[in-house]
Amino acid sequence: MTGMKLLKLNKAIYSIFGLLILLSSCKEKPKSNSNTLAMSTTEIKTEAPKNELSQEFKEYWYNGTAEITSYNLEQARYGEMREGSAVLIYVTEPFLPGAQVKADNSNKSNIPVLKLNTTKNYITGIYPYSIMTSSFYPVHDNKHALKISFSAQEWCGHVYAQLNNKDDFEIMSHSYFESEGDQDYHIEKAILENEIWNKIRVNPENLTIGEIKMIPSLEFIRTTHKEFKAYEAITTLTEKDGMNTYEIHYPQLERTLKIMFENKFPYAIESWADTFHDGFGDNKKVLTSKATRINRITTPYWQQKSNKDLYLRDSLGL
Repeated sequence: MTGMKLLKLNKAIYSIFGLLILLSSCKEKPKSNSNTLAMSTTEIKTEAPKNELSQEFKEYWYNGTAEITSYNLEQARYGEMREGSAVLIYVTEPFLPGAQVKADNSNKSNIPVLKLNTTKNYITGIYPYSIMTSSFYPVHDNKHALKISFSAQEWCGHVYAQLNNKDDFEIMSHSYFESEGDQDYHIEKAILENEIWNKIRVNPENLTIGEIKMIPSLEFIRTTHKEFKAYEAITTLTEKDGMNTYEIHYPQLERTLKIMFENKFPYAIESWADTFHDGFGDNKKVLTSKATRINRITTPYWQQKSNKDLYLRDSLGL
């Protein structure tokens, strides 16, 4: 073999050997790319299976309207009973799981929820109270409420609290009280009293019965200035004369909530009673707040904002 042919052969061998080294090095994980490494070690979280929606559920809750029910309210506040009104507004809507707000556009990642907006209005002496709570609960009944928000307005000031369902429950609370102020903290997940009102309407057969841990409603925690955490609770479900009663008793809080609802679909809530120690100091006593139904309508209320629609308030007794 001539010297020239031997030189060309050696160059070819070195080229092939270098290519093999390059290919081998391409298979190694890039040490500098921490994001790639994190993605490779992240565990995929599994969710509880979705419960199928019945045809009657779809026809009732996906017909382009909301369900609005008005109630006569007897509210315990500062050791006395106050007269007022309450409204429960149920409606289905798409929910963004990441931002945890109502979705503006259709997307396969949206979570369908049954939203409940609860309002209460009553007078304490010279000044009024206005309270609103919103809870967003998956219609497939396979996880906790995705978000709970609460606000109260009265002449002393206003209070806002929000719970977001993430890896744990993330709590944000703002108050005009110095001792409460601006707070951000996390707590372990537990059954939420606020989600019970949605769960009843989705499928009351899945209500938890027995001795459990439950986080009281944001309204109760904020207005009584209790610690935001799960408390021991004893729950029961009874039936009488076509009505179910779901009872929640908190021994430590000396509080009992009873929610009365129809035992057939759509499981409409007819009334409730909330017994607890109300007031402060010498005015503290055991009182029972009550709400009894006035009327119920289904209507696309968001489209009814003209003066000509005021008659609908009359139909609700508001």
